[in-house]
Amino acid sequence: MAEITTIEAEARERAGKGAARAARRQGKVPAVIYGAKAAPTLIALDPKQVMRELHRGGWRSRLYGVKVGAETTRALIRDVQFHPVTDLPEHVDFQRLAAGEMMRVAITVLFQNEATSIGLKRGGMLNVVRHTVECYVDPDHAPEHFEADLAELDINDNVRWSNLKGNENARPVITDRDFVIATVAAPTKMPEVPTEAAAAAAAPAAAAPAKAAAKPAAKKK
Repeated sequence: MAEITTIEAEARERAGKGAARAARRQGKVPAVIYGAKAAPTLIALDPKQVMRELHRGGWRSRLYGVKVGAETTRALIRDVQFHPVTDLPEHVDFQRLAAGEMMRVAITVLFQNEATSIGLKRGGMLNVVRHTVECYVDPDHAPEHFEADLAELDINDNVRWSNLKGNENARPVITDRDFVIATVAAPTKMPEVPTEAAAAAAAPAAAAPAKAAAKPAAKKK
């Protein structure tokens, strides 16, 4: 079973911009729960709870139990609107989940072992193609994130969907190929490693200036 994060909420009786502004004046974040062929439920949230969830990774795929009085609704956060100046949340949209309904979510990819990656230690650059992957998942088995292990990747190697850890209960929206998540790209200029032959050829050339410097200068007549 997936972990359900509970959010306490208060019911709002009126819809509209005026009612939303009134909720904000009271220090609340107006929100709505929609979907599952049911009437929208108007609620107000504690802004501290909202900020706590936004600062946690994977909130877009986390399953929530929105509790209003004695009733709890399973839902996903679908959208958050922010104030253009303060960047504080101004409105939250939840999608209600119906029993047995698959949900489409963007699941975050976490990259592991960057410090020990073979290719990155050789100067390669991590080129992330997808920070999240759109998937269909069962709400009861929704992963909060996928993991991509970079330890064994050399330059020009990549991570694909099939390489991700934690994707057993997820079906990607892209189904026609084993798509790329990230690549270890070659550096713009590879460091030159001198060969034994090049080193041997360079030795006499380096010794010649030293001999010339040791020879005394000719006396002027």
